[in-house]
Amino acid sequence: MGRGRAKAKQTKVARQLKYTNHNIDYDRLREELGADTGRDEMHPTTGSDQESERAQ
Repeated sequence: MGRGRAKAKQTKVARQLKYTNHNIDYDRLREELGADTGRDEMHPTTGSDQESERAQ
């Protein structure tokens, strides 16, 4: 009991996030998150990864 207002607010926020237009600069976001460093530096390739890449 007493969850009605909280659920209504969550629903309202979820709708706003879903239906508002977000102008996201993905390149800037990628730079801020450090995604440009490359996959190999962060996660070295293991034998199982190499086999899965060959299968594709």
